[in-house]
Amino acid sequence: LQTRMQSLQPDPKAQYRSVYEALKKIVLTEGFWRPLRGINVTMLGAGPAHAMYFACYEKMKKSLSETLQHGGNSHLANGIAGSVATLLHDAVMNPAEVVKQRMQMFNSPYKSVLACVRTVQKTEGFGAFYRSYTTKLTMNPLNIGRHLSGMVTAFKTVYQLGGLSGYFRGVQARVIYQMPSTAIAWSVYEFFKYFLTKHKLEKRTSL
Repeated sequence: LQTRMQSLQPDPKAQYRSVYEALKKIVLTEGFWRPLRGINVTMLGAGPAHAMYFACYEKMKKSLSETLQHGGNSHLANGIAGSVATLLHDAVMNPAEVVKQRMQMFNSPYKSVLACVRTVQKTEGFGAFYRSYTTKLTMNPLNIGRHLSGMVTAFKTVYQLGGLSGYFRGVQARVIYQMPSTAIAWSVYEFFKYFLTKHKLEKRTSL
C-alpha cells in the first residue's frame, strides 16, 4: 500500500485517498494476494538483516561504552551503535525492498521474485538494488524513468509533483506495518537475550 500511495505520477486506476480505500480497491480489482506480492523476498532478507543489526548494535554499544564512559551506559555510544547497525541492516534489506516495491507496483510486469531480480540486474545493473541506499536516487514507479541526482533534486521533484503532502504519502501504511513489525522484532530479541543471559548466569553459579 505504501508503494502505491507514494507514487508521484500514478496510473488513474491506481489513485487512492486512504489506506482503507487502497487496500479495498487492490483486493477487489487485482485479487486478495496482490498486496502481499514480494513479501517472500522481504521475509528472506529479514532474518540475516536483523541478525546483523542486533549483533552489530550490541558489540558496538559495549565497546564504545567502555571507551567513552569506562563501562557505563553511554547515550552517545548507543546512538552511534544504532546508526552503524542500521546501515548494515539496510545493506541487506535494500535489495529486498527494491524487488518488493517493483512487484507491488500497479501493472507490474514481473511474474516472480526471480524474474524481477534477473530483469533488473540485466537491464539496470547491480547498482539498481542500492539506488535508494545512497543520496543518488532514481525514481522509477510506473515507468516514469526520471533520474534524480541527489537528495536536493529528489526533494524538489516531490514538492513540485505532490506539494508538502507528497512527503507524507503512505505514512499511515508505513506506521501500520512498522509498529507490529518493530514490536515483534524487539520483543523476540529481548526475550532471547534475557533467556540466554539467565541461562549463562545459572551455569556460572552452578560451577
